[in-house]
Amino acid sequence: MGKTAWMGALLMAAALQAQAQPDLAQARAQVWAAECAFARSMAQRDLAAFASHLSAQALFFNGPEVLRGSAAVLAGWTGFFDAPTAPFSWAPDQVEVLADGSLAYSTGLVRNPQGEAIVRFNSVWRQEAPGQWRVVLDKGSPLSTTDRAAAGASSAAGCPP
Repeated sequence: MGKTAWMGALLMAAALQAQAQPDLAQARAQVWAAECAFARSMAQRDLAAFASHLSAQALFFNGPEVLRGSAAVLAGWTGFFDAPTAPFSWAPDQVEVLADGSLAYSTGLVRNPQGEAIVRFNSVWRQEAPGQWRVVLDKGSPLSTTDRAAAGASSAAGCPP
């Protein structure tokens, strides 16, 4: 292969690789919006909307219990939707997406009805279809010193109204 043909092949391969790279800023915005819609489902007491954000293989840590699959998560979380007021709320303060655009991580503060930060949520989202992100893993963690210092911020700071 001649030098010109070789360079042309390299340039074409580089162009194809650049085209195949996902738009991570767009994916991050999609996951942020999905997390906010997920949180809004709790605030609006909409169990069906909540369910629409769960992957069929969802794994939720519910204290010492692990809820495996969307049906188990719904069964375990239905009680949170019974009262007219949500028992807690959440909003993301960070979302990161893998370089290939297949998985994302979201995290933020969970607050009680009085607006006090009580725990940090940590969720993994999977892109199950183009632009369609669903939660595959969710686990809370204790508040860090940084979380406690930032706890006075608005509970909706991470999501538009």
